[in-house]
Order: sequence, then structure tokens, then C-alpha cells
Amino acid sequence: MHSLTIDLWIPNGQEGVMSLLRPLLLDVVPTIQQTAALALGRLANYNDDLAEAVVKGDILPQLVYSLAEQNRFYKKAAAFVLRAVGKHSPQLAQAIVDCGALDTLVICLEDFDPGVKEAAAWALGYIARHNAELSQAVVDAGAVPLLVLCIQEPEIALKRIAASALSDISKHSPELAQTVVDAGAIAHLAQMILNPDAKLKRQVLSALSQIAKHSVDLAEMVVEAEIFPVVLTCLKDKDEYVKKNASTLIREIAKHTPELSQLIVNAGGVAAVIDCIGSCRGNIRLPGIMMLGYVAAHSENLAMAVIISKGVPQLSVCLSEEPEDHIKAAAAWALGQIGRHTPEHARAVAVTNTLPVLLSLYMSTESSEDLQVKSKKAIKNILQKCTYLPALEPFLYDAPPNILKHVVGQFSKVLPHDSKARRLFVTSGGLKKVQEIKAEPGSLLQEYINSINNCYPEEIVRYYSPGYSDTLLQRVDSYQPLIN
Repeated sequence: MHSLTIDLWIPNGQEGVMSLLRPLLLDVVPTIQQTAALALGRLANYNDDLAEAVVKGDILPQLVYSLAEQNRFYKKAAAFVLRAVGKHSPQLAQAIVDCGALDTLVICLEDFDPGVKEAAAWALGYIARHNAELSQAVVDAGAVPLLVLCIQEPEIALKRIAASALSDISKHSPELAQTVVDAGAIAHLAQMILNPDAKLKRQVLSALSQIAKHSVDLAEMVVEAEIFPVVLTCLKDKDEYVKKNASTLIREIAKHTPELSQLIVNAGGVAAVIDCIGSCRGNIRLPGIMMLGYVAAHSENLAMAVIISKGVPQLSVCLSEEPEDHIKAAAAWALGQIGRHTPEHARAVAVTNTLPVLLSLYMSTESSEDLQVKSKKAIKNILQKCTYLPALEPFLYDAPPNILKHVVGQFSKVLPHDSKARRLFVTSGGLKKVQEIKAEPGSLLQEYINSINNCYPEEIVRYYSPGYSDTLLQRVDSYQPLIN
């Protein structure tokens, strides 16, 4: 055994290592077989080059054969090797499928030893997670009903891995998720939402999310398992990833229809998600931020539910304090979805002083392209409904031409109907600023400026036009006083 241990660490000695280990898998002494399999697993786990060497060394068929024949210790070690090889890439996972490992791994899911079941479920999950074809191969081997049985076993570790494998199978397509649903998984997963084990809850919430995300029908099936309001308790969990996965699940349901979003609102889900966003930082916040955007996007009433639950100040905080651009971009998008419905919605966003922050993010060269696009779209969405003039006025001075057009447009809508606002627009310097804007003759911007100017007597407009003071001085120069 000493030569084996030494050889494992010989640089670039992959083929040599494999040729040493392969005969040991057939050794008459069981502990040597197991040790050799574990060594192979650790090598394959280390990087994809070593995993490739296991495949090229023609070791997989031997492992698969032994997996069906040997004792539970060897089965666990062999399943570990298959998992370690399959995790790296779809190509390596396909090599495991090609050597007939799936049928044997599925048989291991029925083993009396929970450790063997766990090792097999883990390997199957790692194969399924790569793509829909590999996932379908796992389904076709008959794994899903047995994985659903595994989540009902008493051992927590086995429940975790089986739930994780069901999540990996479900994520690729509605058809694969439907296979998991047809095996009765949802009811058993839903029962474990309140399990005290945080790692199990993470996997359960993830699996339900991966089912719910695909379609309205699948989301409704998850909801019918009565996950509300119990899932909201997970938003207060001590474990950050339980929070994140619970927010993700709620997001994946909310995005589909106004009715599903309304159900979440009625259960107190919007307020709970807003509290959750306030209690965490970074990527843990992201699904909750997106969920508020999806809810608000559906209708005026649902957007108002987000406003009433004090979602806007919380999203504004995320926009200002999160260092990551993709989280800022999600917050900008969500604020745009809230503000785009009516003047009341737009005002609720504008009063939090969000518009200048969005503008600076849009103008900043340090912002990612996605953040710039989302900020610009949010500004437009909000401006096109905003009649709250104090929030608009700073934009007359700071906004680039493509945004300025929308700002001037809003003033042209409000000023004709509000005498108080007309007076304030003069005294605050707004009218003077509008006269300084250079617009193309006949453009929409020029039309907006004309509409504003038509709200005032001609001499007032002239008084605030650039060059008017020079004109007055010329008149002084040319004025001949009457001398008695």
C-alpha cells in the first residue's frame, strides 16, 4: 500500500496511478478494494484531468460491475467515484451513462443501507444537473420514484441528497419537472418546509422552486400543496440560504400570473419578503428584489400592495447601498415596475429620492451595460407617469437630452392645469431653464417647450429667454429720453 500512496502524488503520473489502482479494485482483500476505490474517487474529485484519466483508464466498467456485486462499503466508494467523475462536465457524465452505470445506481437506491442509497442519489444528481439529456437518462433509468421514496426515509442526510437530486432533475424543462410531480414529490417536499435541519430546508425549497418556475400549472400544483403561509417562516430563518431559496420559490410562483401574485399578497408574502430584504445583504437579497418587481409588474393594484407594504424605501436602499451592479440593476428594474402604472405610483417612487440615484447610475461610466439599460428604462417608466414636479425639476438641469425630453413632456402635461405649479415653475427658475434648451424645430421636445410657453404671457417668456437682458440694454442705449 505504501507504493500506492506515494504514486498518487507523482506529478503527471496519471496513467501510472490508474494502472496501479485498477488491479487493486479486483484484489481479494475487500479493504484493499475499498481503499483503491476511495483513492480513485479522491483523485477524480480533485480536477477534471484526473477524472478524464479514470475514464481513459477503462476503470468505470469495472466499478459498475462491482457496484452490483460487492458489499455496502465498496458500493459507497464506487458510487463516490462515479459522482466525482460525473460532476466535472457533461462529457464526463455522459461517459458514466455510456458504461451502463445508471441502472446499477438506481438499483443501489433500493439498498437496505441508507449510506449506499445516499451515495447513489448523490451520483445520480450530479449526472442530472448538467443538462436535459443527461437528466432524461436518469429519469429513463427509473430513478425518480425511488428518489421520492428516499426523501421519506428517516435519515436526514439521505433526505437532503434525494431532494437535491430531484431539484437537479426538475430544473431543465417542464417535462422533466412534470415527471418529478407525477411521482408524488410535491406533497412530500412541502411537508419538510418546516424541518429543523437548515441544509434539508435549502434543498426542499430549491426543488419546489425548480418545479414551480416552468409553468403556471406546475406553480399552481406547488401552491396547492399548501406551502403558504408556512413557507414565509423560512424568510426569517437563521440560515441565509434558506432565506434565499424561500425568496426564490416565492418569486418563481409570483412571476406567472396576477392571481398567483395576489395569493402571495393575501398570505402576507409581500410584507414578509420586504422584511427579509431588509435583514440580509448581497445576493441573498436578489430573488426577493426580483419577486417585488414581478408582483408590481402584473397590475396597478399589486404594485400598490408593494407600495403599501413599504417596498419602495427598501428597494431604494438596495439601489444605493449594494456594491454589486447586478443587484442594483434588479432594484432599478423593480422600482420601474412599481412606478410605471399611474401618477400615484410614480410619486411613491419619486418621493424616496430614487430618480437622481437612477440617473447617476445611468450616466456613470463605471456602471455595467445592464445597469445602465435598466436604470434608463426605470427612469423612463417613472417619468412618463410622474406629475410630482419637485422630483422632476432637478432633471431639467442634470438630464441628458434623451431623458430631458420626457421631463419636459411631463411639465407640458401638468402646467396647463395647475396655476400654483405655473407660478412655482417661474420662481424656481424652471421656466428660464426651459428657454435655454436647444431643441430641433418641429421635434417632439420643441412641441413640449411650446406647450409650456403657451401657459405664460408672452412678455414673461421673453423676459426669461436667453439674450433678453442684452435686448433690454440695447433698448436703453438706443432710447432717447424726452427732455423738457
